[in-house]
Amino acid sequence: MATHPKRGTRSHLKTNSVVIYCDGACSGNQFGENVGGWGAILSYQGKTKELHGGERNTTNQRMEIMACIEALQQLRRNDLPVDLYSDSAYVVNCMQEKWYKQWERNGWKNTKKQPVENQDLWSRLVKLVGALDVRFHKVTGHSGITMNERADQLARQGIREVR
Repeated sequence: MATHPKRGTRSHLKTNSVVIYCDGACSGNQFGENVGGWGAILSYQGKTKELHGGERNTTNQRMEIMACIEALQQLRRNDLPVDLYSDSAYVVNCMQEKWYKQWERNGWKNTKKQPVENQDLWSRLVKLVGALDVRFHKVTGHSGITMNERADQLARQGIREVR
């Protein structure tokens, strides 16, 4: 079930937690090369910071994970709770259900005994999350949630800047 703060309000930003919205995007271009972008918004006590970036030869999944990594790396303190919102079921389910623990036990192999895709990024994200108090929340993409829509715009900006 998707959880999200009330649309159009900022009431969830008044808590003592850092609120982060992350998104990733990817599109092919005329040369058959996938260009991806990621975007993130961090909010704490009424202050916000926007981030974005992009890269070539990537996937949407990689950009979703990258957005989380880049956002969490911005945190200056590790003693505050973090509420991270993403429309990526891949990211949220992995972190909420702790798929990565089984992957680590299996030498970064999935249930089919194949290498876990994006292990390099998952390893980085797991390490960051291990040093923080992060709660992952699934939101529905393109559903009018202001900060999620803005994270999507930032991810697309990342794509444009790489092209």
